[in-house]
Amino acid sequence: MSNLCIKATLLSLALILGLSVALPAPAEAASLWSDQAGLFGDRKARAVGDSLTIVISEASSAVRSGNAANSKSANTTLNAGTGLLTFIDNASASSSDSFKNEGKITNTNAVTGRITVQVTAIKPNGNLVVSGTQVIKQNKEEQKITITGEVRPEDVSTDNIVLSSAVANAQLNIEGKGPIASKQRQGILTQLFNFLL
Repeated sequence: MSNLCIKATLLSLALILGLSVALPAPAEAASLWSDQAGLFGDRKARAVGDSLTIVISEASSAVRSGNAANSKSANTTLNAGTGLLTFIDNASASSSDSFKNEGKITNTNAVTGRITVQVTAIKPNGNLVVSGTQVIKQNKEEQKITITGEVRPEDVSTDNIVLSSAVANAQLNIEGKGPIASKQRQGILTQLFNFLL
């Protein structure tokens, strides 16, 4: 009886296994489109948290000049007195004043570099809002570069790079700290004299 039970149990297990293999798997609906870049696709930034590189190449130049000139003169003549005022002699007075001022300011800036930023938001029109900071420390000097702005996805190249000239509402801020940066500021006494004058 025990052999018969074992054979019956083995037969029912084989039947269950045979049915489970023979039954088709449930159908799944899968899309042929994937938002992930494949093996041969590009790796462009397109979602919040993605990174892209901005190539900074900015140059600005401004020239301002001004001229001012002013002059004035006055003459006064007093004739000798007559009658009771004979003690007054002839007198004359004159004055003149002139002022001339010229000034010119020339300012030229050039900034080049590369900085990798992150997508922080996506606008309803699809533009990517980007922001990034890069801090470089060398010989007790610290340079901090911050850039923010908006990038159109079509301006991002296939190698995930965009030119700074294609960044809308770009704000580029460069700050420096350290011995050299502090030497470029006026001293306290000079600042006080400039304030008083």
